[in-house]
Amino acid sequence: MPSGRVHETINLCALGLGSAGYLAFKGSFDLEDSAALAFVASYCVGTFLITPDLDLAERNVRAKGRWGLLGWIWVPYGLMFSHRGLSHTWFIGPLTRLAYLFLLGGALLWAGDGLLRYWGASLELQGRISAPPGEILGAMTLGYYVSQWLHLIADGIWPDFPRRLRR
Repeated sequence: MPSGRVHETINLCALGLGSAGYLAFKGSFDLEDSAALAFVASYCVGTFLITPDLDLAERNVRAKGRWGLLGWIWVPYGLMFSHRGLSHTWFIGPLTRLAYLFLLGGALLWAGDGLLRYWGASLELQGRISAPPGEILGAMTLGYYVSQWLHLIADGIWPDFPRRLRR
């Protein structure tokens, strides 16, 4: 199976080829530059920060190391999922990492708001956080998933048989 560096190299080469194609045929696409940028940004996040190999986070994983001091937040995720198990499936696997982050972020906001209320203050975030426009959200989702799928293909995991490795 490829190392983290090989996965990153594959993803960056694919991104380079895709970007060159996009720039060459930009007039043929009905896509705003902001959506293309959202795709690239989420693709890079999926390649370098939120990878399928975070199910090994109790060990030394490149993606976990890139989180710096916050790398420890992925250890429980690594303990919840076995390597190349559910976290290495085509649709649910990437979703588990996003759900984990959202639940963790929500718990931190809830705890922080509780502490602030205890001290007589409040976060008052209602109405301040909104989802990006649909085209941007779609591009972000696609960029993240494509980066995950390239990782799985490099591992030999195909969409029709997520647990069977290519021979």
